[in-house]
Amino acid sequence: MSATLETLETPAAIIDVARMQRNIQRMQARMDTLGVRLRPHVKTSKCLPVIQAQIAAGASGVTVSTLKEAEYCFANGITNVLYAVAMAPGKLPQALALIHQGYRLGMITDSVAGAQAIVAFGQQHDESFEVWIEIDSDSHRSGLKVNDPALLQVAQELCAGSMQLVGVMTHAGSSYELDNLQALQSMAEQERATCVAAAQAIRAVGLPCPQVSVGSTPTALSALSLEGVTEVRAGVYVFLDLVMHNIGVCQPEDLALSVLTTVIGHQAEKGWLLTDSGWMAMSRDRGTQKQRRDFAYGQVCTVEGDWIEGALLSGANQEHGIITFEPEQGMDLLTRFPIGSRLRILPNHACATGAQFPHYHACDIDGGVHTWSRLHGW
Repeated sequence: MSATLETLETPAAIIDVARMQRNIQRMQARMDTLGVRLRPHVKTSKCLPVIQAQIAAGASGVTVSTLKEAEYCFANGITNVLYAVAMAPGKLPQALALIHQGYRLGMITDSVAGAQAIVAFGQQHDESFEVWIEIDSDSHRSGLKVNDPALLQVAQELCAGSMQLVGVMTHAGSSYELDNLQALQSMAEQERATCVAAAQAIRAVGLPCPQVSVGSTPTALSALSLEGVTEVRAGVYVFLDLVMHNIGVCQPEDLALSVLTTVIGHQAEKGWLLTDSGWMAMSRDRGTQKQRRDFAYGQVCTVEGDWIEGALLSGANQEHGIITFEPEQGMDLLTRFPIGSRLRILPNHACATGAQFPHYHACDIDGGVHTWSRLHGW
C-alpha cells in the first residue's frame, strides 16, 4: 500500500512536485529570455530527482556548496560542477581525487593566499585547476572588490602558475534584505555591473576571463538585463519559501516545500495547538524575523496545502511545535483540528528546513507520494 499524506510518519518534508516544476520552468524561461546559461545551486535540495528536473528543463551544469555534493553529482552523471565556496587548502586533495576520476570541477578563491595555495598544490601534482575569482558586489559576505589591487594579483598568480582562470563570479546576498521590485532591479544591476567590471579589469591587463557568473534567486527573477554575464547561479527558486515570499518574488501558491506535522496536544486556555514539528523539523532559521512580516517558525496550512491566515508556528522546542492563531480564530480552529489531525508548515528558509531531513516525500498532482533521498554531510 503506497503512502499518503494521511499515512506518512511525521514530521515529514513534503515537495509539491507540480509547484516545483512550475518554479523550475519559470526560472529557466527567464534565463533563456535573458540569454544566459542557468547553473542552479543544488544546495537547496541536495536531491537527485530535483537536480535532474532542473537539468531536463535546460540547466547547464550545477553549483554546489560542499565537495560531497560535487561527488554525489559526479556519481550520478552530472559532470560539470562549480564548487562555490572559497577553496580551503586542506580540501585540495579531495578535489584533485575527483578531477583524476575524469570530472570537471571548478573552484573559487578570493585571496592572494588562496590563489597561491591552489597554484602550489596544482604544480606539485601537475594539475591545472579551473579557478574562478569571487567578487564582492554588495559587501554582503566574501569576495574581492573591483578596485582592490588583490583582484589583479590573484588573476596574475593563477595565470603565472599555469592554472585555468575561468572567470569571475559573485552572489548578491544582500538582495535578501529587500522587498520591492525597484530595489531588487537595482541590486540585480549592481550585481551584474560589478562582476562584468571585474572581468573587464582582468582582461584589460591581458589576462583571460571568459566567464562572468552571477546569481541569487531575487536578482535572477528581477534583472532587466544580464549583458556581459554568461551564467546565473540561483538555488532556492526550486522550492521558494517565506523569505522569498516577503521579498516579493513569489506567491503563497509557489512555495513547493512544506513540513507535514501531526497535532499532538491542545492548550485550550492559551489557544495553542501542539505539534510534532519542533525546531528539529523546521530548523532554527528565523529568516522572516527582520522582514516586513514575521512568520515565526512557519506559516500553517491545511493538510491539502491551503494557507490558514493568522495561523503560525509561533514557538519551537526540539520536538514540539506551538501553533497559535489570531484571537478571533483560535477556539474554532482548536475544535477543527483535534489530536491526531494533520497540518503542513511552510518554512522560512527551504534550504535550512530541507537539511533537517534524510529524504523528501514528493507528492504528484494525482496524489501519489514518492520518497526521494537527500544528501547529508560534507
